[in-house]
Amino acid sequence: MTVDFDRLVLDDVTRVFERRRALSHVSLTCEAGEIFGLLGPNGAGKSTLLSIVATLLSPSAGTVRYGDHTVAQAGPLLRARIGLLGHDLYLYPELSARENLTFFAHLYAVEDVTTRVGQALERANLADRADDPVFGYSRGMRQRLALERALLHDPRLLLLDEPFTGLDDASTHALLDRLREFRAGGRIIVLATHDLDVADGIVDRVGILRNGRLLDAGRGGESLRARYRAALLAAAPAGGGGRPA
Repeated sequence: MTVDFDRLVLDDVTRVFERRRALSHVSLTCEAGEIFGLLGPNGAGKSTLLSIVATLLSPSAGTVRYGDHTVAQAGPLLRARIGLLGHDLYLYPELSARENLTFFAHLYAVEDVTTRVGQALERANLADRADDPVFGYSRGMRQRLALERALLHDPRLLLLDEPFTGLDDASTHALLDRLREFRAGGRIIVLATHDLDVADGIVDRVGILRNGRLLDAGRGGESLRARYRAALLAAAPAGGGGRPA
């Protein structure tokens, strides 16, 4: 039995850690076949939001629905349709790239493991280093491997937290091509990033978090960087708060 969905809906989601409110009444909808860009300064709540959507955290209030399903209803079947690339790359450094991917392929009950792992290594441009331990990889190599780990089980929903970290230009362009391919396949992608110039060419819609609240990102011909700055300035307290990047 599998669970499928073509929409992700957050309805009035709040998350509180002791006395700190990390997310405050966040509502948004992400559709199949689009890349939703999640922007905001450090500490704005982006990673918290992704962790909730990935089912690693529960909201303090509000609901998250994956089509007609909730975590309480679908549980493990739902988690099997989610791919996550976070700050923690979820790789075992003492294992090789091939061993890492083989482990996760079995974990996700992927069919034809040898073929799928070989294809993933080729896409990550790591076939010639496939049997070297991951602790000897550069950050960019580990990042490429972790992306393929997140895609091995062909998830319906892909969550990416700063996926361009450590990537050179060639690897960045390869990742963008992979995301376009994934979007064309009818997947839902939520991309949290500080790389505004890179995101400008790939995201379909944008949400901006500031102090746990979702801001209006604006629309139209302005660049993503200009819209980001305008949204943060509009939300800044009168008379202070510094300037956005």
